[in-house]
Amino acid sequence: MLSAGVWTNFKQFFGQAEDEDFEDELLDDEGRPAIISLRDAKSSRRTVVSVYQPKRYDDVTDIADSLRARHHVVVNLVGADRTLQQRVVDFLSGVVYTMDGKMQRLSESIYLFVPSNVHINAKDAEHAMGSAYDAY
Repeated sequence: MLSAGVWTNFKQFFGQAEDEDFEDELLDDEGRPAIISLRDAKSSRRTVVSVYQPKRYDDVTDIADSLRARHHVVVNLVGADRTLQQRVVDFLSGVVYTMDGKMQRLSESIYLFVPSNVHINAKDAEHAMGSAYDAY
């Protein structure tokens, strides 16, 4: 168990000396360190699926931010012109590549982008393609 002096030094180092909320997060109601089991911590994580239908190329930065936040992203490009479709898919393919993530065409002009910790199990041979360029 850490003494109060150690906590004070720790809080001062991280600029938390006056913020008692910090201590409340680390200690339970009885003043003991708050411990969460690894199983509970893993089960508390939620999968976030973000769905986008970009109307212009500038919308791609919001989509990329969702990917960087490790969300699963569905991009619906139905009705978008061919140039916008290609630019969006190319950009997001690059984002996913840098994150070791994956991309999957779900149907014509609808794509799934996921972070590296997600496995895509495509049953249909048409959807099991590896390249986004086959969709054009």
